[in-house]
Amino acid sequence: MASTSYNQTPSFSTPAPPTTWDVFLSFRGKDTRYTFTDHLYKALLRTGIRTFKDDPELLSGEVISRALPQAIQESKTYIVVLSENYATSSWCLDELVEILNCYNRMKRLVIPVFY
Repeated sequence: MASTSYNQTPSFSTPAPPTTWDVFLSFRGKDTRYTFTDHLYKALLRTGIRTFKDDPELLSGEVISRALPQAIQESKTYIVVLSENYATSSWCLDELVEILNCYNRMKRLVIPVFY
């Protein structure tokens, strides 16, 4: 006689959207854009890791405000570079909220880097 367990709870999680990016880099531009984050970005690209890093030319309000949440949702992994002024940026905090939402909903990997 086959035994059946009724203690298992079914999983009703929302399916994760398709990913475009392997990694989304979240960082405070004035702290690390041309130093640590730039080196990290180039190293990831050299190894074939599709990495989203905002472009200074995109920082014109509405365009970036739509592009960032979409890029976050379409990323598999998040690297958050927590620098001295990271938390003083509303952009960074908005990114972090979206990253944590994706972590909670889709169990995506978040890697904090304390810079």
